[in-house]
Formats: sequence, C-alpha cells, structure tokens
Amino acid sequence: MSTTGSSPVCDGMYSKLIDDEGAYEDVNRRPDVGPGAHPVSPVRLIPRPSSPGVYRLATICLATLCAVLLIVIIAVTAHYKNKPQSGGEAASETQKQTQNANVSALTASISKLQQEKNQLQKEKDELQAKLAAKMATKAPEVIKPTTKAPIVCPVDWHLFNDHCYFISRTTRDWPESQSYCQSKGAYLAIIHTAEEQTFLWDLLPRGHWNAFWFGISDEHTEDQWKWVDGTPLVGGFWEVGEPNNHINEDCGYIVKTQVLERVAIRSWYDAPCTMYWPFICEKEMGAGASTAIPH
Repeated sequence: MSTTGSSPVCDGMYSKLIDDEGAYEDVNRRPDVGPGAHPVSPVRLIPRPSSPGVYRLATICLATLCAVLLIVIIAVTAHYKNKPQSGGEAASETQKQTQNANVSALTASISKLQQEKNQLQKEKDELQAKLAAKMATKAPEVIKPTTKAPIVCPVDWHLFNDHCYFISRTTRDWPESQSYCQSKGAYLAIIHTAEEQTFLWDLLPRGHWNAFWFGISDEHTEDQWKWVDGTPLVGGFWEVGEPNNHINEDCGYIVKTQVLERVAIRSWYDAPCTMYWPFICEKEMGAGASTAIPH
C-alpha cells in the first residue's frame, strides 16, 4: 500500500527493507528432514544488520510526511476560521446600511410633518383673523331674558314633570273613569317610566286590596295593550303572571296592598272593565299641551 505524497527514494528504501527481511527468513528456515536423512545441528545465524543510512532515510521521510500533514491541517483551519468572520462582517455592514436607510426615512418624514404643521398653523391664523374681523363688524345681539312661569296644579292634583295627577276617592268602572278625567281636561294616566310609576305608587294609600284604574286596555284586540291616546304599550310594570285575562280582563289597574313585599314596578294587573275602582287622572301642563284624548 503506497502513501500519497511519498518520494521515490522512500519507496525504494521500503522495498529494500522487505527484501532484507525475506533473505533473513530464508537463511534461518530449517531444511526439511526426509527419511534416512541425518539430522543437522541447527546453526544460529546472526541477522545481517541493516545499513544505518536506511533508517535515517526512513526517519526523514516520516518527518516530511508529518510536516506536510501539519501544513494541510493549519491551512484548512485558517480557511474555516476566516470564512465566518468575513460573513459576519458582511452581515454587519448590511445591517448598518439598513439602519442608515431607516434613519434617513424617519428624518424625511419628520421634515414633511413639520412642513404640514407650519401650513396648518398658517391656515389657523388666517381663519382666526377673519373671524375676529367679522365679529368686530357684527352688531351685538340683544338677548332677551326668558322666564318660565311656574306650573301650578289644581287643588288635589300633584305635579310631576310638567304633568298634574289626580287620585280619586270615588269608584267608577273603567269607561266612566276615563269620561270623568276628560271632563277635567285630563285622561286616565299614561305611565311610561319607572320614575313616573314610583311617583304615583307613593301617592296611593295602602289597604287590604287598594286598586286604581289607569289608562291602558286591550278591549279592541286581545293581548295588544294600548294607551288611551292610541299608542301601543312598550314594556310595563306587570306583576308576575300578569296580564292573564282570567275572566275577560281587558283593562289595567294598579294594586297597593298592606303586604310590604309588593313593589311599585311589579304592581299592574288586568281586570274586567266593568269593575268599580278608584282611578288616576293625568293632565299635561306644559306649553302646547293637548287634553283632547280620544276614548
């Protein structure tokens, strides 16, 4: 097996060493002893020493191979060591160029925004100057104080949000109650908010079963409750399970009993319109108020 890069001198020296070793084995090999042959005393042969120059030449060749191998290792190591460094420098340079480009773009944007700000400030100053000139030439307006006359409800009527309310002490059926309210320029109460419901609830006395008609019914179409002004009911403050139309109950009333758990916002019931209960009238007192409520 030959070694890559070895010189012809080394090859010749190696062949000579092999030949000398073969000759030594031939001399020391014991001859075959056949039948009838006389044994021969073994003769101790002294091996022929090799020439000192051969060993010196072999040593030089090995040293040369080691030197070549060391040079190759150093060259390869230097190559791979320098490669990533050069790549890192290139990446660093690219990153630096990108940062410079970003800084330039930001600087340009800031400059543009500053120009727009200056332009807007200029337009603002011009508009303020025009407004000041216009105000200087405009005659001052005379503002007339307006006073609103306080609303005063009739006797036994109670004021709430420009409306007056009357709690009757006599009983009538639902149609007669509406007629009575209309004779007073009013109508059976229309209740839209929890605040209005609570206000009226607080006016009512407690009793075993104190019930009061107000202005809601479904006498024309079952379960389509409407106010006396013809507008449909939205929401409401019905007791749980009401309205139930138990016995042809088409008119609404409010109940306030001695049971303290009963609350204002769950106090509406339905009942036959022919029953006799006290009732609640409502009258608008604001400007342009109309009391012409159809029955």
